[in-house]
Amino acid sequence: MTSAAWWKSAVVYQIYPRSFVDSNGDGMGDLVGILARLDYLRKLGVDVIWLSPVYRSPQADNGYDISDYLDIDPMFGTLADFDTLLAGVHERGMKLVMDLVVNHTSDEHPWFVESRSSRNHPKRDWYVWREPRDGREPNNWASVFGGSAWELDEATGEYYLHLFDRRQPDLNWENPEVRRAVHEVMGWWLDRGVDGFRMDVINFISKADGLPDAAPQPGRTFASAIDLFANGPHVHDYLAEMNCEVFGSRDGEFLTVGEMPAVTPEQARLYTDPARGELDMVFQFEHMSVDQSPSDKFDYIGLDLVVLKRSLHRWQAALAETGWNSLYWNNHDQPRVVSRFGDDHPDHWAASAKALATVLHGMRGTPFVYQGEELGMTNYPFRTAEDHKDIEAVNYLRNVLELGNDEAVALAGMAEISRDNARTPMQWNADRNAGFSDGDPWLPVNPNHVWLNAENQVDSADSVFAHYRALIRLRHESAVLVDGDFTPLMAEDPQIWAYTRTTPAMRILVIANCGRDRRTVDVGREWTAAELLLGNMPDTPVTMLSSCLELAGWDARIYSAHVT
Repeated sequence: MTSAAWWKSAVVYQIYPRSFVDSNGDGMGDLVGILARLDYLRKLGVDVIWLSPVYRSPQADNGYDISDYLDIDPMFGTLADFDTLLAGVHERGMKLVMDLVVNHTSDEHPWFVESRSSRNHPKRDWYVWREPRDGREPNNWASVFGGSAWELDEATGEYYLHLFDRRQPDLNWENPEVRRAVHEVMGWWLDRGVDGFRMDVINFISKADGLPDAAPQPGRTFASAIDLFANGPHVHDYLAEMNCEVFGSRDGEFLTVGEMPAVTPEQARLYTDPARGELDMVFQFEHMSVDQSPSDKFDYIGLDLVVLKRSLHRWQAALAETGWNSLYWNNHDQPRVVSRFGDDHPDHWAASAKALATVLHGMRGTPFVYQGEELGMTNYPFRTAEDHKDIEAVNYLRNVLELGNDEAVALAGMAEISRDNARTPMQWNADRNAGFSDGDPWLPVNPNHVWLNAENQVDSADSVFAHYRALIRLRHESAVLVDGDFTPLMAEDPQIWAYTRTTPAMRILVIANCGRDRRTVDVGREWTAAELLLGNMPDTPVTMLSSCLELAGWDARIYSAHVT
């Protein structure tokens, strides 16, 4: 990390490689395909590309189960392809960030193969092994993907911990040899020229001392024990050590982002305090759970806009003086925001996509755009069990059926929340397979690609793509969007999202009608004569003529005014 926080005015674009562009017709996206679309990303205006895992992997969890950190999986190409891609990114003035998955590996990684070969192997302590307790698992922790977080190794008679799939054993970060090995992996990629890392569930690397049981609850869920393996007793020490050992002696503009389920704003301040030297920013998930039952993520309860606003506003306030926010609606683990928090009816999808982008990009933090979000891509019309490929959804439905619960209800929730929604192929044009592949895609293309695609948008001045491009340009040009104070307005209004950003010289008003019904809003006389920086509706006056704004459904605007 550098002292100059260049990333505060940057915008990051996440690529999920297997669904971006397929160059060889095998139905899987690849590195050569990404290279062919770099000019598209340059036109959008993003500064950083975050590449989801492309390392060698058995693909039990779509690449988040790594068997070789120092090679590219053949489905994506070769190390030479990666080097060519990296050079192409840098030639266009962008940076490339790798996805670092080091809470766990694949069970096919040589480290684990050696670790499980014998209780006496030198690498045995590289993973979390425990004796059975009363003939059962060492504790009552559950896996993210359902069932126990422990797997019995018959050959050695001990259990190993896997917070995710049984083929993703957890590394033992208490072992300094493990930490040194991870540092070496990071240094190897930095020496190759990458510009930083997004770190998968990095706050899980320090578990509670003694691995105690979670408090008894009806059933066994992942969330019941999360306080025992998230934000553990040594995680800050490990991250500070990583920062010092990996980045301390290097010159360059690096970016470090930590994905952190169950992180609180207070904890995030510690992780992102520049004086502590741990991370630049974190991904938190509070706003990603507002439409889900606390006990079942696939129990979709619908959106309460006030609850969503409270969550994001709370994070704005908490990290206002110390630390930094990441800003995101979508990633590879979340359904499409237009379908989730917006309105994916063909008459409203574009306006709602622009409105949601406006309220997010206007906040304090670094915006992240997930592939297809800049087009307003929507959820896939999932109907049957066979439609779903994601391990989390497949295991969830299996558990529902084993318990004798309602399959139709489960499928309805999966259609809303499943990670597969984010993973359908990128919609480049109206051709067969949306221009993603000449072969059969690994996951079906959304039928709406015939009208919702990049080719229809990149040269249109009124497109979702054009709106994202304008927002990114504003982020680059406007100091108040980067550093200005954040003040929420109309916080309890169930339809209007409004706030101000202010510096001593300039103030900005961001306001959006997050619903179909027309609304009249009085924003106060001090905004009369403010200038329109960006709107998502045609014929919006460039100057605010009155303090009362007439906002059509999904009407979103950004105004600026000098401080007097």
